[in-house]
Amino acid sequence: MEKANTSLVRTKSDQLVESMVAAMKSPPSSDHSANGVGEGGGTLSRKSSRRVTGASPGGGGGGKNTHIRKSRSAQISQMKLEFDDLSSGAALSRASSASLGLSFSFTGFTMPPEEIADSKPFSDDDIPEDIEAGPRTKFQTEPTLPIFLKFTDVSYKVVIKGMTTTEEKDILNGITGSVNPGEVLALMGPSGSGKTTLLNLLGGRLCHPVSGGSITYNDQPYSKFLKSRIGFVTQDDVLFPHLTVKETLTYSARLRLPKTFTKEQKEKRALDVIYELGLERCQDTMIGGSFVRGVSGGERKRVCIGNEIIINPSLLFLDEPTSGLDSTTALRIVQMLQDIAEAGKTVVTTIHQPSSRLFHKFDKLILLGKGSLLYFGKASEALTYFQSIGCSPLISMNPAEFLLDLANGNINDVSLPSELEDRVQMENAEAETPNGKPSPAVVHEYLVEAYETRVAETEKKKLMVPIPLDEAVKSKVCSHKRQWGASWDEQYSILFWRGIKERRHDYFSWLRITQVLSTAVILGLLWWQSDTKNPKDLQDQAGLLFFIAVFWGFFPVFTAIFTFPQERAMLSKERAADMYRLSAYFLARTTSDLPLDLILPVLFLLVVYFMAGLKLSVAPFFLTILTVFLCIVAAQGLGLAIGATLMDLKRATTLASVTVMTFMLAGGFFVQGVPIFFSWIRYMSFNYHTYKLLLKVQYEQISPIINGIRIDSGATEVAALIAMVFGYRFLAYLSLRRMKLQSGA
Repeated sequence: MEKANTSLVRTKSDQLVESMVAAMKSPPSSDHSANGVGEGGGTLSRKSSRRVTGASPGGGGGGKNTHIRKSRSAQISQMKLEFDDLSSGAALSRASSASLGLSFSFTGFTMPPEEIADSKPFSDDDIPEDIEAGPRTKFQTEPTLPIFLKFTDVSYKVVIKGMTTTEEKDILNGITGSVNPGEVLALMGPSGSGKTTLLNLLGGRLCHPVSGGSITYNDQPYSKFLKSRIGFVTQDDVLFPHLTVKETLTYSARLRLPKTFTKEQKEKRALDVIYELGLERCQDTMIGGSFVRGVSGGERKRVCIGNEIIINPSLLFLDEPTSGLDSTTALRIVQMLQDIAEAGKTVVTTIHQPSSRLFHKFDKLILLGKGSLLYFGKASEALTYFQSIGCSPLISMNPAEFLLDLANGNINDVSLPSELEDRVQMENAEAETPNGKPSPAVVHEYLVEAYETRVAETEKKKLMVPIPLDEAVKSKVCSHKRQWGASWDEQYSILFWRGIKERRHDYFSWLRITQVLSTAVILGLLWWQSDTKNPKDLQDQAGLLFFIAVFWGFFPVFTAIFTFPQERAMLSKERAADMYRLSAYFLARTTSDLPLDLILPVLFLLVVYFMAGLKLSVAPFFLTILTVFLCIVAAQGLGLAIGATLMDLKRATTLASVTVMTFMLAGGFFVQGVPIFFSWIRYMSFNYHTYKLLLKVQYEQISPIINGIRIDSGATEVAALIAMVFGYRFLAYLSLRRMKLQSGA
C-alpha cells in the first residue's frame, strides 16, 4: 500500500512538472516580465515572489488580455506550490492543518482558506489602483551612499523625578538587529513597548546617550554628517497649513538639496517627487490643518514622506506612517516604502497593527514587548519561529494580530507550549488566571527566554561579520562637518518669503481687520474733531494718545507670544534635519512680520487721526506712524522673548498680562507721582516712551509740560525703544538656542 501511495505521488509530481514545462514553453507575451516569469528558467522575480496581494479589475492594464495574464501567472504559481509541497513531503502537514481550519502558505504565514485563492504572487500591475493616490509610478532616483545599520544590545533608561524620589525606568532592554540597503525593517509591538524610542535612537533624534549597547552605520558611530543622509518622518504630520503641496516641497528642496544644484534643478526635483507620489492632482491645494480645509490624510502623509525622500536619503525612518489611514491608502504607503528600498535605500518603520497584506511586504521584523526583544529576523519566518516554540494560532487570523497578542501576553486562541504549561502548573500556580491560562507576565518571560536561548546568539554572531564595503566608503559617514543645502543669505531669503506666504492669511483675516477698524471708528467717534485750545480738551486728547500707545503695545505682545510655541514642532523637526541655521530662521521669522505689521496700524491711524482732529500736517502724521511702528516692534520683541523662554502658552499669557499691565500703570498717565521704589519700571515700559514721543509730535509748540510730563528732545525715548527692539529679540534668540540643546536638534 505504501508503494502505491508513493507511485501516486510521483505520478502527480511528474504531471505537474510536465504542465509547468509546457506553460513555460508557450509563446512569450509582451507582459512576460510582469507575470514574474524570467526568460532563463521560469523563476519568480524578487518583488513578485514576496508580494502577496489581491487582484482587482482596476489593477494592471485591464481587459481580456490582463485576465489571461493573471490566470496564467496564478496557474503557474499554484503548480509550483503544489509541486514543492509534494516533493518535500508537505502534503500530509497541509492536510492535517486544513482539518483544523488552518492553512499555511509557502512563506509560513497564517491565512484563512478562503483567502488562499487571492494570495497568488501576481505582478505589480495586478495591485488595485488607489483613486486618491493616482497612477502608481516607480522611484527613479540617482544612486546614493549605501548604509548598513547595525545595533547590538541597545538599552535605554529615563529618569523619572518625583516630589521626593527619583527612579529610573527601563524603556529598552538589550535590543539587537540590523537592516541593509534594499530592505524594509518593521518595528512592531503593542503601545508602550518602545518602538518610537528605538526608532529615535537609530535615527539620532535623542540627545541623551544610549544607556548600553552600540549603534553603527557602516560600522561607524553616528556623526553630524548623517543628518544630510537621513530622512525622518514623524508620526504627527508637521506641516504649514497655509502652504500648498507644491510650495511645501519646493521650499524643502531649496533648503535641503546640495549647493551643487541650481534653483531650477531643485524646483524640478520637487515636481518629480510630486509625480512620483501621485500628488499632481492636489499640488496647488493648501495642506490644511485643524481649522483650515486642505488635502486628505493620505495625501498629507505622502507630502511628509516627500519632504524626506526629496534629498535622496540613504536611511529613511518612519514613525507609524499608516496610522489613521484606510487599508488601501496604507497599502500604497507601504508599497512606496518598498520601492524606495529597492532603489538602494535602507528603510526602518514602526507599525502598530498592520493588515495581513501589509505584513507580507516587510523584509525584516522586530517584535517588541515591554521593551524586550521577542523576535528579530525575516518577517516571512516569524510564524515558523513561534510555532517552533509551541505557540501556534488555533484559528485563522491576521499574522500581525497573532504576534501582537503574544507580545501582550494574551494567549487566547493560541496553543500553549508544553514547557509553559508545566511551569504554570508546578512553579507559578498562584499566577494563573481564573480560566487556567498563565498571566501575561509569565508569557512575556517565557517568550524573552525562548528568544535569548534559541536565536539571540546566532543573530549577534551574524552582526560580527564585516559589511561588504570599502574602507573609503565606510569612512564617509565619519565626517563631523555639516552639509548645508544653501548659504546663509539664501536660507534667510527662502525662509523670509515662506514666512510671508504662510502668515499672510492670519494677518489679513476678516476677524483681525474688523477688530482694528472697529476700534479705530469707536475712538474716532469718541474724540470726534477734538480741540486743543483749552487745557481740558488738551487733556482729553492726550488720553487718546495714551490709549493708542497702550493698544499698539498690548496687541502685538499677545500676537507674538504664539509665534515660537506654535512653531516649536516645525522648528525642532527642521533643525534636526539641518535644513537651516537657527540665526537665519530667527532673523527671517522676525523680519518677515514687519511688512505685514505696518499695514494695519496705517489703516488704524488713517481713520483715527483725521476723525479725532489731530495735528493736520504732513510731518506730524508720518512721525506718529513711525512712533507707533517703533512701539509695535518693541512690543513684539517682548512677546517673542516671553514665548521663546517659557514655550507654554498658558504661562506665557499670564506673564505677559502682568507685565503689560505693570507697564501701562507705570506709563505716567494714570499715576503721575509714582513712588520712588517703583518709578524705575517706567523706563522699561514701551508705553511710557511711546506716549512721550506722541505728546512731543502733537504738542511740542503748544506747551512744554502736558499732564505733568515734560516734553524734551525725544532722543532718549527713541534710544530706549530701539534698545528694547534688539534686547528683547536677543533674549528670545538665546532661549531658542537653549531649546535646541534640550531637544537634541
